[in-house]
Formats: sequence, structure tokens, C-alpha cells
Amino acid sequence: MLISFFSRIWHLPTLPKAPKAGSMTVVLLCLTGLSAAKQLVESGLNPVLLEARNRVGGRTYTVQNKETKWVDLGGAYIGPTQNRILRIAKQYGVKTYKVNEELSLVHYVKGKSHAFKGPFPPVWNPLVYMDYNNLWRTMDKMGMEIPKEAPWRAPHAEEWDKMTMQQLFDKICWTRAARRFATLFVNVNVTSEPYEVSALWFLWYVKQCGGTMRIFSTSNGGQERKFAGGANQISEAMARELGDRVKLGGAVYSIDQTGDLVEVRTVNEEIYKAKYVILAIPPGLNLKIHFNPELPPLRNQLIHRVPMGSVIKCMVYYKENFWRKKGYCGSMVIEEEEAPIGLTLDDTKPDGSVPAIMGFILARKSRKLAGLTKEERKRRICEIYARVLGSEEALHPVHYEEKNWCEEEYSGGCYTAYFPPGIMTQYGRVLRESVGRLYFAGTETATEWSGYMEGAVQAGERASREILCAMGKLHASQIWQPEPESLDVPARPFVTTFWERNLPSVGGLLKFMGVSSFLALATAAGVVAYKKGLLPQS
Repeated sequence: MLISFFSRIWHLPTLPKAPKAGSMTVVLLCLTGLSAAKQLVESGLNPVLLEARNRVGGRTYTVQNKETKWVDLGGAYIGPTQNRILRIAKQYGVKTYKVNEELSLVHYVKGKSHAFKGPFPPVWNPLVYMDYNNLWRTMDKMGMEIPKEAPWRAPHAEEWDKMTMQQLFDKICWTRAARRFATLFVNVNVTSEPYEVSALWFLWYVKQCGGTMRIFSTSNGGQERKFAGGANQISEAMARELGDRVKLGGAVYSIDQTGDLVEVRTVNEEIYKAKYVILAIPPGLNLKIHFNPELPPLRNQLIHRVPMGSVIKCMVYYKENFWRKKGYCGSMVIEEEEAPIGLTLDDTKPDGSVPAIMGFILARKSRKLAGLTKEERKRRICEIYARVLGSEEALHPVHYEEKNWCEEEYSGGCYTAYFPPGIMTQYGRVLRESVGRLYFAGTETATEWSGYMEGAVQAGERASREILCAMGKLHASQIWQPEPESLDVPARPFVTTFWERNLPSVGGLLKFMGVSSFLALATAAGVVAYKKGLLPQS
């Protein structure tokens, strides 16, 4: 899931003085820029980082105050297979802790709450169960055909890229329940609507995060852990190490490659010159920069066509963990159109202090509710929590924090940029393609956990190795390097049952048995199994 907001914007200049002998000043532009700069310094070079904001962190953003101690209002979650960000965190002594999911989760649908365990809510209706099972199995199977590094080369790339995820769901889902949850699945993972995103892009996105189970799960998945003290510690630690190479408040508005050196100008009237530049920003924010010479046609068209997702991250604080007393861990999956929040996780501190619930206002709902006041959003959130958890205590928070990422000038939205239909096959191949002495990074260019902090680190380190290769310091075969698995956060395989692997789809079984005989059999079997307690009652 997740759930993330994971790359920062760096507008990075060279030092205004000539680089020292034997060094190379590189202009970089975020967590991506910091990761690239860190690797370049370790290689003996002298990069400078320009950050448009007056803080480091970009789409990670940790706030400290007396009410919360610390709170991640941006990218926060990490888990198994996110080995690069875990490696850097360990280097700086930043520890992780598991998000609480020891007690039951809650699935709220049709006005009723149902406790469950596991990544996905269970269902009792045999037809819906078959439909759910086929949905996840089909998405994973389709994803297996898509190369992580080049989704436009997939055998069915053209066909799938012309299709939205909404059209794919309409094609493979037979029940309203499956379509409704599939919509939430897209909302949660990419803060967009199924009708907005290319099926090819979304299937690739899920695949490069490890599949439907890995991306959506808390335990053993993308939301398993957080950083004790906040995710921003990592960016701050790298910035301290880089020292005065990091320049804040220097948004770049011009990059000129016509001279012997690349000239970078910032809004605060500083000029930097460099041999190479890394742009570690979402593709759409390239539009804020004037390029001379102009960007190549496909690159210029691409940056006009990849919008950012929409999300408001909301943290509600309470006097005590009343949900745990009711046997709930704090994770809620809420399927109700009028509910502002679609997904929650417990955000209580690892020592049990500062009880809190984190929730996302996603995609269409974030746009719909953006016009409300902060107090109105808080009230609506508390009201749905009270209904889902069956507790009056949810109506009486002691504190509230929120962050609307749609209003961030130097992010444009969160968690990540998404690809509408037709864009990946026409423009995707230029996403990481350098332009002269410009190199492109940012989490959107990653091939593993793109959209997450992990993707930001991979992208920054890849871009820095491209420059080292251009300088003759690395062979081209060394640009893409695998990352050893974290020993502290190992990944476990997801085990599927025989029925999950072999149960036919609704359409397949109807075709095989004939509609009338199957419906009679399925209804009878479902009623018997339900009465005997053999199926979950949610």
C-alpha cells in the first residue's frame, strides 16, 4: 500500500567558485538528490545540491511538537525488499519499528463493521470470493509479463496501455463488491482513480513493488514499519554530512547547456556552473524550468502528460487507545462513498504513548473535501471512526494534524506521478533518458518501489552512477546494481492456498457449468457453508 510520498525536489547548483582539482561539481535537484550526492562524494566528487524549499525532505516531512512528539505528514512507511532505504537508515543509526497489527483489522462496508486478519478483507459470498481471488491473481499474472525496467516492451503493452484500470476491472470483475474494492485498491496505492490510470502503468507499478500482496500488506509488506523519530531524519542526516553543499530556498528556473559548462539560475538570483546536472524532481515540475536548448520533443511532451496523485494525510490523536480495548489494531478499510477516509493505520508511538490513527483522504475524495476547513474535515473523520469502531470516544480527539499535498508547489501532489492511458508506450522510454549533460532521477524513474522512499534512493544512486560512467569512472554494466537483502528486515514469501491458485473465475465456472445449474449449486453451497460457520461472515 502506501501508502508513500517519497522523493524530494532538489534544485542543485555547482559551487560559484571553480571546483577543486580532481573533483567534479555536479548540479543535482531531492531524498533522490541527497542519495545521489552522497554517492558522488564517496566517489571523490564535489556536488552541490539546490533545494527549492527551506527544508530538506521533499515528499517526506516530519513535524515535531509537544502534542505529537513527532509525526510523519509525508512519506513514512517501509518494509521488506526496500533494502536501499533500510541500508542508508542503518548507516545513520535510524531504527525502525513495526506498525501495530497484532489485533484485528476492521472492514467497514454497507454500514457494518467486520473484524478480520490478513492483508485483504475476507468475504462469505462464494461468487464474490471467486471474483476477489481472480482479481488479485489476474493482476499478478498480467504483471509477470511486464519488464520492470521497460514496461513499454511488454507483449501486450499497446493493448493494456490503451485501457484504463476501470476498463480492466469492468472486464474481469463480475460483482459490484469486487469492483468497489478494486477501486479502493487503486485509490490507496496511487492516490488516483481507476479511470485516470493506464492499466499497463498500474500493473507495472504493482509488479515492481512485489505484487498485490506485498504492496497492500502491512505485515511483510510495504507498510510493515516506520522510522522511530520520523522519516525525515534520514534526509537531515545526509544533509548534515554534505554540509554547505546543500543550498536551501534556491528553486531553479533556468538551465542552459549551450556553453562549456551547464549554467543553472535560481529564483534568488544565484548562478551555478557545472559539468553535469541531475534533475531529481517529478516529471511535471520540469515545466517550472526554462531549458536552453529546449528539451527534445518526446521529453517535452512527456512532462505535460504525467500528473501527480491527490491525497490529504490526516492524523487524529486521542487520550487513550480505545480501539485496542475493543480488540482492534487501528487498521480500517472503509468502503463508503461519503466517508472521507479510505484506509487507516495505527500511528501510536512504539512505546505506546501518543495514541493516534493515521488516515488517507484519497483521490476524488481529497479533491472533493479540499474546500472544507480543517475543523470540518476533522469532524467528518471522527464521525466515521466512531461508526466504524462503534465508540463515542472517537468523537473526542485531543489533537489533529493534516497535510494536503495537492497544495505543495514543489511536489504538485503525492504520492507519485501517474501515467494516463497511452502515455507509457509513447513516452515512457524517455523517462530516464539523459539530455546532453542533464540526467533524470526522482522516485518516478525507479524500477523497484517507484513512488516510495526506496525508489527515490535507487533513482539517485542510478543517476550518480550514470555520471560516473560518463566520466569514465564506471563501466556501463555497473550503472544498475542489485541491492543485498536487509538482514534486519527480511522478506518472507507469501503462501497461497490450493484454492487461491486454482479456483476458477466466476465467468470461467459459469461457462463451464452453465449459468442456471451453477447458480443453484453455488447458492446452496454458500448457504450451507455460511450456516456451519465455514466461511467468514464479513
